[in-house]
Amino acid sequence: MVRRTKEEAEQTRRDIIEAARRVFHEHGVVRSSLEKIAKAAGVTRGAVYWHFRNKAELFFAMRDDAFAPMIGFTDAILVDPAWDNPLDAIEASTKAFIRALNDTAKFREVFEIMIIRCEYVDEFATIEEEVARPALEFFKKLEAVYQRAQDRKYLRRGISPLAAARDTWAFTSGLLHLFLGSSRGANISLAMAEEMITAHIAMLRCCADDPGCRLRPV
Repeated sequence: MVRRTKEEAEQTRRDIIEAARRVFHEHGVVRSSLEKIAKAAGVTRGAVYWHFRNKAELFFAMRDDAFAPMIGFTDAILVDPAWDNPLDAIEASTKAFIRALNDTAKFREVFEIMIIRCEYVDEFATIEEEVARPALEFFKKLEAVYQRAQDRKYLRRGISPLAAARDTWAFTSGLLHLFLGSSRGANISLAMAEEMITAHIAMLRCCADDPGCRLRPV
């Protein structure tokens, strides 16, 4: 009986998170009340408060529910020691991330909510640091991988790992906005997004005529 109660509570929590995603995506975060979410989930407002203290906590639960498995998948590609050239790992990981956005409706909707449908005002005005945490963690991982690329002489001469990481971070942020269609008339296809990723990484690869480049003929 206790086990069944726990399972029911966990199912209710999942239902609320799924309802929040739908409501946030349709109405925007600021215009979505816990009453609307409770109605969409088929539960009482009290049930929502039993699981989540406020809308911000529910927002982060929704984010983490979608992000955790996908970030784990792309990170595994990014830090896989099997890659001889770390730049290949960055390119493959970024393409895997974009494909996930293209192929997984839930993941895409959560990203659209965070980038396009969330206004950082009212109770969300003070939590931008937590909202930005996954991006900052991504930046730190990028810098570490670019450092390995430099150590192995695959990174273009004259570009520091820090500059390369900032460049890719900025590129990825812009690409996400374009791919998700937040720039009117500028949304792009998956094929174009992948071509852009290849071009971006190509500009960071060392040239065969650079002294010390791993690609330099011997």
